[in-house]
Amino acid sequence: MTESRNRSSDLRGLMARGVVMMPGAINALSARLIEREGFDAMYLSGAVLANSVGGVADVGMMTLTEARDHADHIARATSIPIIMDADTGYGGADNAARTVRVLESVGVSGIHLEDQEFPKKCGHLEGKKLVPVEEMCAKIAAAASAKTSPDFLLLARTDARGVTDYDDAVARANAYLTAGADGIFPEALETREEFARFAKDVDTILLANMTEFGKTPYLTADEFGEMGYNIVIFPVTLQRVAMKAIEDALRVIKRDRSQKSIIERMQTRQELYDVLGYDI
Repeated sequence: MTESRNRSSDLRGLMARGVVMMPGAINALSARLIEREGFDAMYLSGAVLANSVGGVADVGMMTLTEARDHADHIARATSIPIIMDADTGYGGADNAARTVRVLESVGVSGIHLEDQEFPKKCGHLEGKKLVPVEEMCAKIAAAASAKTSPDFLLLARTDARGVTDYDDAVARANAYLTAGADGIFPEALETREEFARFAKDVDTILLANMTEFGKTPYLTADEFGEMGYNIVIFPVTLQRVAMKAIEDALRVIKRDRSQKSIIERMQTRQELYDVLGYDI
């Protein structure tokens, strides 16, 4: 397995060359396909962990152990850098430090921690609550001190734009950088102009969340890169596409009592073996 420190170093190199696109893997098989299709890095979403692995909503129900096991399977099947959503760090400052150590040990290249109260919510939903700035800064400082590799990427996510206002998001972001974060993930900015303004107001490594059905306008990775963003994640895209295809297939089987009419929409046996590297 490619070690975390090597993946972290690779990720820093990729960001130095331009914006890095990160599709969100659903599982180890989809992670293999992400790498096979030529992407340089991938993302592990907390929502996908909750939905696809746990079968529950993204409200902080998954544990660090479950996150570790999910990341471990994916890291063992791939070699490219991985950024993982670590939610609120699974507790307080000490828990955040342990989260860094545990996820770094299984091959993750970087994580982000968010400033919501537990139990958290999806960043594009209403009704979120923020922890005090001082509490989040203590969590970030503890997480930063736990890093084994200096290249391991510690990003602080702020949900302030959707709770208080834009200015609070900027103030929190700068406080989190002072506390030891390597970069910032501003969640749920609402316009292209806000994204561009934030990149000028917060001069650091920046992650943009290009999720669907949320508050963020649909922008390309190149557009984000031109504004100064280093990473663009597509966290739930593959899960949404896969689940829609599964739903359609189930309805066909229920209706026709056969799958014959959708054979051409399937990955073939040989295509699966090619992804797995299985020679027969």
